[in-house]
Amino acid sequence: MRVLFLSRWFPFPTDNGSKIRVYHLLKSLADQHEVALLSFANEPPTAAAVQVLREICSQVDFVSYKGFQTNSVRARLGFLSPTPRSLIDTFSAEMAEKVKKVSGQWKPDIVVASQLDMIPYALLVRDVFRVAEEIELTVPYEAYIKASHLPAKLRKGLTWWKLSAYLRRTLSAFQLCTVVSSPEQTLARRVIPSTVPVEVIPNGVDVRSLRSVSREPQPDVLIYNGALSYYANFDAMHFFLSAIFPRILERAPKTTLLITGNTQGAPIEQLPNRKNVVFTGYVEDIHAVVGASWALVAPLRLGGGTRLKVLEALALGVPVVATSKGVEGLDLEQDKEVLVADTPQRFAEATLSLLTDPALRNGLSLAGRRAANRYDWNGIGRRFNQIVTEGVSSSSAKSAAIESGNLVR
Repeated sequence: MRVLFLSRWFPFPTDNGSKIRVYHLLKSLADQHEVALLSFANEPPTAAAVQVLREICSQVDFVSYKGFQTNSVRARLGFLSPTPRSLIDTFSAEMAEKVKKVSGQWKPDIVVASQLDMIPYALLVRDVFRVAEEIELTVPYEAYIKASHLPAKLRKGLTWWKLSAYLRRTLSAFQLCTVVSSPEQTLARRVIPSTVPVEVIPNGVDVRSLRSVSREPQPDVLIYNGALSYYANFDAMHFFLSAIFPRILERAPKTTLLITGNTQGAPIEQLPNRKNVVFTGYVEDIHAVVGASWALVAPLRLGGGTRLKVLEALALGVPVVATSKGVEGLDLEQDKEVLVADTPQRFAEATLSLLTDPALRNGLSLAGRRAANRYDWNGIGRRFNQIVTEGVSSSSAKSAAIESGNLVR
């Protein structure tokens, strides 16, 4: 079959979680089907990056992405529309034309809309099996329910209401929806039409590739790998540096924290207690840096989905100390495969136990590697492929039965 994959992110190089997910799902689909990729790109990809994807896909094309401008004319007019303002403001006529052209000439059997942004374009493709891939609702929902002031509650509530109504309206034209975790599935079932199956396709990790990374762990080195330009990462580090790291330094003063990733636009000057903190910026080989660390800390309090940084650390044999939010949606055994603590005191104690007990670290390292096997991209990709293929077969059989008059509706 022919699969038209519509992606919000140009999936190479694989330098963020969304790109990693899209890249591996593309590879899986290409094992059994012919795949064409139409993608947005924040920056024009290099010829080498395009070539990597052309080794997977029969067609690769992209459109420059224009981010959401909250004060633009289109965004302001969006207050009067039932469609979320971000979708109105970022809608690309160029992408729409490319989708129409490719679908008209190439005649796909399946269209995959990766993330919310691509739903409007998938609706332009007629007579296909539509998949809404990686629908994430936790972030806007939590922003609404956690809003503490009435103006914010009303504003976030309006956003959630519009998004819910939009998904009820548009996803009735889809035959399958996927989410990354059981909590996301539960929330999605409240919004998405009951006629549309919602399947969990978790985020994963390239176990074989990461097993080849061999680094001697450095005592007293903690790491957090996440761009501080993303609000959830910034909040996590503000929480850690203000409430947790000082407790650690009191008893282990040689401890160093590495914070990797882009800091452009992030107000790092607002982060407290930056003693023994190193901002590395973007790291070309992040896996080598994580692999050489004693432990990864994931003190997240915001955000949705699941954390690829946690899975990658486990596959590298690096123990993880996380909040419940940091490992939300991951099937990991506490105190055996990962340490979980939600208060500053308990988080600091858990981290200190790792820093001072090599035997504990070794046990968590071995258990974490085994746990990562459950999230290997090869198995996840096969599962995604199977669900899509079986969905198409079931849909085709149902359509044939309706046409022949053998199915009572």
